[in-house]
Amino acid sequence: MALETMEPNPVWASDAYADTVDTLAEHRGLVYKVWGGDWCKDCRAQLPDFGAALKEAGIPEENISHHELDEDKQGPGVEEYGIEYIPTVVVEHRGEEIARFVEEEPVPIAVYLAQRIEDYFG
Repeated sequence: MALETMEPNPVWASDAYADTVDTLAEHRGLVYKVWGGDWCKDCRAQLPDFGAALKEAGIPEENISHHELDEDKQGPGVEEYGIEYIPTVVVEHRGEEIARFVEEEPVPIAVYLAQRIEDYFG
């Protein structure tokens, strides 16, 4: 089931995040696993912009999986990935986790993950 909160924000300013979009686009083959809930205020605040960044970067839909959690934060992959807080986004390269965003950081999800991706690929 798709998270409605991952619908791209139509007024997201892609020009302000050109470097982030470029990094995501350069590594278009990565897999993004997103845990959240449409009921969650942090998800509603953060995921639409992340969805817009992924769309702008041309990330294929088949490389993005949504894992909707209930209000007890239970749902698919919670145990396997150790999900405690949402939103959580795990980025994988060839089945290996290379980056993880958990709930909040001082920068937007896309910026945070792009920095981790750059670090990984050097």
